[in-house]
Amino acid sequence: MAFNKEIYKDYQETLQTIVKELLAKPSPSGYGHEVTQYILDLLSKWGVEAYRTIKGGVIAHINADPQKAEDNTEGGLLLQAHVDTLGGMVHRIKGTGRLKITPIGGLVAANTEAENVMVKTRDGKTYEGTFQLENASVHVNADLKTQERNWDTMEVVLDEDVTDAESVRALGIEAGDYVFFEPRTRMTDKGYIKSRFLDDKLSAAVLLTYVKYLTDHKVGLSRDLYIHWTIYEEVGHGGSSPFFDGVTESWSVDMGCVGEGLNCTEKQVSIAAKDSGGPYNYDVVNKLIALAKTYDIDYAVDIYPFYGSDVEATLRAGHDFRHALIGPGVYASHGYERSHLDGAMNTFRLIQAYLENQ
Repeated sequence: MAFNKEIYKDYQETLQTIVKELLAKPSPSGYGHEVTQYILDLLSKWGVEAYRTIKGGVIAHINADPQKAEDNTEGGLLLQAHVDTLGGMVHRIKGTGRLKITPIGGLVAANTEAENVMVKTRDGKTYEGTFQLENASVHVNADLKTQERNWDTMEVVLDEDVTDAESVRALGIEAGDYVFFEPRTRMTDKGYIKSRFLDDKLSAAVLLTYVKYLTDHKVGLSRDLYIHWTIYEEVGHGGSSPFFDGVTESWSVDMGCVGEGLNCTEKQVSIAAKDSGGPYNYDVVNKLIALAKTYDIDYAVDIYPFYGSDVEATLRAGHDFRHALIGPGVYASHGYERSHLDGAMNTFRLIQAYLENQ
């Protein structure tokens, strides 16, 4: 099939379905069984070679078309998106029957006040609760408005008849149990997508949608394509392994930041020039910008001083790759996030243009 710059329009509904289903699977860093099984099941359904890594992520491999690969001098491409999210873990059980938790990743306590949560025990039981400030009633606590919200002043209030630590332990809850925060996913009729954990399940859905498109249309690529859905990005080592022979280039497909002083909007694909790990590969960034201009893909170039990505973990692990970072614009990162279908589809289009114009 020849490159079709309009084909992405046929996959918007597919992407919306996949992102909703990904967001419905709890997956704070290290807890990846449900979400990775979902990915493996989809890839198997589409006839795509894939497997779970020892660390728990998912790798898919799409072989280059032998005829097209004859003229390829670029080497293989590895794309990475993470399906792990922020979350919590039980730190200790208080004498009141409430739970003190420790955050997983860069979750901000004040941003999660009054959020519904689920506690999952090691034997598979789940219990509902709410993450609240201690003494959370305004009619009782005169300092409620000014009291600092942090991991020491906030707690999980279980929706169970528990009043002490012993009754909580009788439920099977112990230190080290995962605490899942409700994503509250909404999709508006204007195309906006609101949810916790769009970072990075939206980009993960973009890559899955792109794979479906490749298989639907039997698109032959000129280079081997590997895709890694990682489960430890939020804690810094998701992209550190594995390595594939012949790969010369790797990108993180992760959220673009939307905020004061930045260019990106939720409707654009972000092309990062630099983040906290330093500049991205100059030649790859230039090529991405040129393709976006050629195919009228709505994009922005930005610098993210407080951002790190999977592909930087790949480079720190010693791999000799050209590297890049692209992704849909996301507002309110690590909070209740918002993006737009246009930003996701512009990311799809940029990947499509890059891989199918080699």
